[in-house]
Amino acid sequence: MPAPGENLRIDPARLWDSLMEMAKIGPGVAGGCNRQTLTDADGEGRHLFQRWCEGAGMTMGVDTMGNMFATRPGTDPDALPVYMGSHLDTQPTGGKYDGVLGVLGALEVVRTINDMGLKTRHPIVVTNWTNEEGARFAPAMLASGVFAGIHTQDYAYGRTDPEGKRFGDELARIGWVGDEVVGARKMKAMFELHIEQGPILEAEGRSIGVVTHGQGLWWLEITLTGKDAHTGSTPMNMRVNAGLGMARITERVHQIAMSHQPNAVGAVGQVFVHPNSRNVIPGKVVFTVDIRSPEQAKLDAMRAEVERAAHAVAAELGLGCSIEPVGHFDPVTFDPDLVKIVRQSAEKLGYSHMDIVSGAGHDACWINRVAPTTMVMCPCVDGLSHNEAEEISPEWAAAGADVLLHAVLQVAEVVE
Repeated sequence: MPAPGENLRIDPARLWDSLMEMAKIGPGVAGGCNRQTLTDADGEGRHLFQRWCEGAGMTMGVDTMGNMFATRPGTDPDALPVYMGSHLDTQPTGGKYDGVLGVLGALEVVRTINDMGLKTRHPIVVTNWTNEEGARFAPAMLASGVFAGIHTQDYAYGRTDPEGKRFGDELARIGWVGDEVVGARKMKAMFELHIEQGPILEAEGRSIGVVTHGQGLWWLEITLTGKDAHTGSTPMNMRVNAGLGMARITERVHQIAMSHQPNAVGAVGQVFVHPNSRNVIPGKVVFTVDIRSPEQAKLDAMRAEVERAAHAVAAELGLGCSIEPVGHFDPVTFDPDLVKIVRQSAEKLGYSHMDIVSGAGHDACWINRVAPTTMVMCPCVDGLSHNEAEEISPEWAAAGADVLLHAVLQVAEVVE
């Protein structure tokens, strides 16, 4: 006879309906979502998530960073909880699944456990981490970073968006400052289900990515200062063009990443040009370089090379140059025992799978510092993410949630 829950599957239609219902909150302009952190839409999405959790018999706790923890009790009040979750906030032009699948997939796991009438010795907690994206308030994974002791709460509260609004003020404005001390919760384990955000799983025809490692990352904000001047009447040899400096550094970032292949990436993402007028030579440019690698030595080398290149370009063009790190985490090795459980769960369910390195940063990367942690990934079409055209199939979503269900039940210990 199979063990209790051995043939258990989540309800694919219910999961998909939840994903589509959440996507109605903070809709984008091209089929995706714009539910940036601490906006009114974020607050509305949180309320819907809370209603669903309470409807599934869970109790909601919220800490002073706005992290949400919905708890299904276990039979042993002294047993450490098993956590699973991700984030509900999106990029300004985000998709319907990045982060959201991990939160609502975890909710579906609890709903399925309820349907089967199963009990676990350990409590199970579904989590929504605040400001994973970092699109509005840098750095990314801000609240999980405070939870893990990477950042202080004062630092997080003082972060500002492009309009100068403070994180702490906006969290209070939408009404999601909880009363729990951040990081006080202890975990037996943490699982994060997520779309791959890359093309590997789809290209290899695999339904499940067993995430063994995560890339390290540096976000370097570079400010180049030149001189605003008329584009038509300023001779070429008398210009101090911050835009030209940014263009040359952008090319160097690409060259540096290519020189460290394989397992290294780099690009310029966010750019602010001042005064941003058609007929004014840019006098100031602020832009962010994003470099990543799962290998510490490569990550360190790329940062040093980018900084040297930026200062060299600035000196050549007569520009002022300052560089501020605005985001960082070292390469991550996820808990080998949990990785093995995810792999075994995929095999038991008959899902094709492969080991994979996460190319993106996730809350799991910080929580891995304070508790055994791992991730489960499913494919996304063409590897596209951080784009309103981001797409997955209901079958991929269900497979990921099925694996999450079995892994969590094994760690939370089903009680007969």
